[in-house]
Amino acid sequence: MSLGSFPAVSLTQASEKVMKARSLLMDGINPIAARAEERKASWKRESRKVFFRDYAIQYVKSMSPKWSGERQEQRWVNSISTYAFPVIGHLSLEDISTHHIVEILKPIWTTRNETASKLRGRLQKILSAAITSGLRTGSNPAEFKNHLENILPSIRRQVKHHKALTFQEFPAFFKFLMSSNAVSSLCLQFTLLNATRTSEALYAKRTEVVGDLWTIPSNRMKMRVEHQVPLCTRSMEIIDQAALLDPDSEYLFSIKGKPLSNMAMLMLCRRYQKGLTTHGGRATFRTWVSDATEHSPEIAESALAHSVGDAIAKAYNRGKMLVRRKHLMLDWEAFCLGKT
Repeated sequence: MSLGSFPAVSLTQASEKVMKARSLLMDGINPIAARAEERKASWKRESRKVFFRDYAIQYVKSMSPKWSGERQEQRWVNSISTYAFPVIGHLSLEDISTHHIVEILKPIWTTRNETASKLRGRLQKILSAAITSGLRTGSNPAEFKNHLENILPSIRRQVKHHKALTFQEFPAFFKFLMSSNAVSSLCLQFTLLNATRTSEALYAKRTEVVGDLWTIPSNRMKMRVEHQVPLCTRSMEIIDQAALLDPDSEYLFSIKGKPLSNMAMLMLCRRYQKGLTTHGGRATFRTWVSDATEHSPEIAESALAHSVGDAIAKAYNRGKMLVRRKHLMLDWEAFCLGKT
């Protein structure tokens, strides 16, 4: 049995530990096992001082640097605040059981399964971090495989795609957007012209644009890989127009220095057609490439920042195809603007 190392533990202290260990042995108690139990009890006492609500908020903040934007952090906070805190927010990490997790998930498991599944995954990660940190000694009650799958029914979800315009309708939509010089309209035009995701445009910074090339850092990309976008004439005009609306901002599109809300562009889409979404523009772009152009699928997927090819192909082909993509985006811009 290790008693510690000298000089951190003196000979006198070591002798005292020996006497205590021998005393336990005389009572038929294994001193090594007793020490392990004491440590376990200490962990439990420590964990009872940490409530789930406090630990969860701390965990979300600590993990936020790896996420693509503030909206993702807010989604985490909103979901656990709405569904988990009323049930386990006041409990210590050690006291949370499978019963509590089921109580949280069961009311929404069948009616809002996607929300429930994401919530379960978030709870699993938070409790897993607590176990790794030594603040919880039990198993993870939010684990799905071989655990919650035995209690919660399997739900077959029907995939619903974002509503999108046909590419034949797109020039009219773009004409509608160009009738306004509001920053939300400029941002939506820029997003659609470059077939980017909403968050990539909302948080775009002026320092990311050099000449006619926009470089989106990896932390804002879904695939966590830096993405470069060749900008065409209308995109460069939009950047200049937006800069006049908020000259001192670090963002391309902002109001009083703050980036736009996601709802700003979504409401423009809905004003044009009920149910229309910003993301649907990427689907329109991809359909247009396949049905109305001779550009290759590989170029289209690269423009959408999708992973193209298997690991071996990507290892050998490291080019960004910027020249070919510039030709593609010039054709797309001309189509959107109704040019021949």
